Amino acid sequence: MTLIPNIVIPVASLAVGFFIAFGIFQKVTANKRKTLLDKALAEAELLKKERILQAKEKFQELKAEHERNVTTRSQKVVQDEQRIKQQEQRLQQQQQQLHQKTEETARKAAEVTAIRANLDTQLTVVQQREEELSKARNQHIEKLETIAGMTAEEAKSVLVENMKAEAQTQAMSYINEVVDEAKMTATKESRRIVIQTLQRVASEACVENAVTVFHIENDEIKGRIIGREGRNIRALEAATGVEIVVDDTPETISISCFDPVRREIARLAMHQLITDGRIHPARIEEVVEKVQKQVEEETIETGKRTTIDLGVHGLHPELMRMIGSMRYRSSYGQNLLQHSREVANLCSIMAAELGLNAKLAKRAGLLHDIGKVSIEDPELPHALLGMQLAEKYKEKPDICNAIGAHHEEIEMTSTLSPIVQICDAISGARPGVRREIVDSYIKRIKGLENLALSFPGVIKTFAIQAGRELRVIVSSEKISDSDTEKISAEIAKKIQDEMTYPGQVRITVIRETRAVSVAK
Repeated sequence: MTLIPNIVIPVASLAVGFFIAFGIFQKVTANKRKTLLDKALAEAELLKKERILQAKEKFQELKAEHERNVTTRSQKVVQDEQRIKQQEQRLQQQQQQLHQKTEETARKAAEVTAIRANLDTQLTVVQQREEELSKARNQHIEKLETIAGMTAEEAKSVLVENMKAEAQTQAMSYINEVVDEAKMTATKESRRIVIQTLQRVASEACVENAVTVFHIENDEIKGRIIGREGRNIRALEAATGVEIVVDDTPETISISCFDPVRREIARLAMHQLITDGRIHPARIEEVVEKVQKQVEEETIETGKRTTIDLGVHGLHPELMRMIGSMRYRSSYGQNLLQHSREVANLCSIMAAELGLNAKLAKRAGLLHDIGKVSIEDPELPHALLGMQLAEKYKEKPDICNAIGAHHEEIEMTSTLSPIVQICDAISGARPGVRREIVDSYIKRIKGLENLALSFPGVIKTFAIQAGRELRVIVSSEKISDSDTEKISAEIAKKIQDEMTYPGQVRITVIRETRAVSVAK
């Protein structure tokens, strides 16, 4: 019995403590809720005020924008009203002017009617007087026929014959005077045009030579160029077709060849080899092949630059390439590209003086010697070959005729043809421009190479030593070692029979066998 009271008392204490704690918790919770509610009400009030302020700002912006639109529209309406008023004023002025012109036209029409009536009256009087004069003239003629003893027709025939003879005499005298004066004027005018054309074009005389001097930093490079037992210099000469002269001249190597393209390729290849430092036969052949492509690209670029400088547009790419290759050609010692540029400028100026198309004249002058750089049908004269090339690449008929007729090998049918002919003669006839010896020498050297190239199995031919030595490279697959002597003798015999040359020509036939493999 004592145990139960002992248990009931702690449970009652716990219950009382729980109710007390629950009351405290409700009180704390009620305070927190009130605090959160007050805080939420405050935040809501702040948010309300911010929204009201934003709404007011937005209203002010919309109001300002509306006022600006209203102002802009008001200004536009005012401008439109002013413009309409101006148009109304112009229309009123035009109506007044039209009214005045109408009145003036009516007045002039009345005056014309009066003048026409007056003229009709005068015409009637003139007709009456003409009839009277005709009667008087007939009476006078009858009296003259009675006095002279011949009719009016007979007298007229005699008078006409006498007048005709006198007129013929005077006409012949006048024609002779006019012809003499025209000849003097034409001669004087042509001299003026030619002199003025020459004064407006200034070009330097450029005579090609057959030797290029290559400068080096020190003489040690000469030994590397020559190579062991001369293999490097032989490979370089065989690849480029030039003669390389390495002598005691300090810091200088001479490159000799009649063809300026070969000399330029050899010069550039030697420069790249020395810069790179690797000089051996395989490297030499690789560099020479690379330089040949580079020279071809420079040739195309030179053609493009020339046409741009002269203002000649729309040329076919092949024609531009040929123009660029003129840089490495010469005509009687005169650089062909420089000569063509000079002729183009002369043609343009002369055509402008004569009132002709200066652009077409410049185009014809630039292309007049294009046949000299073509490899097609070398048997034709260069003028006719150039005309065929121009026709092939769709040039105008006037330009084609000017190219083909500038050496009078065909009839001139264009006004540009005599201009191109005259300007070509002017460019070539200036003192110091051309040398006949150089051109004939180059023709002889090229003929020597072409003769050897005509033999079967021959791949390349190079004339060196000013034409005293001919190096012939043959295919190792088609020509054997025993055949090289036979070919050498045949070429020598053909040169003796068909060509004229000073001294002796040494023929060297080269046959090489190469085996090339690639490791992958």
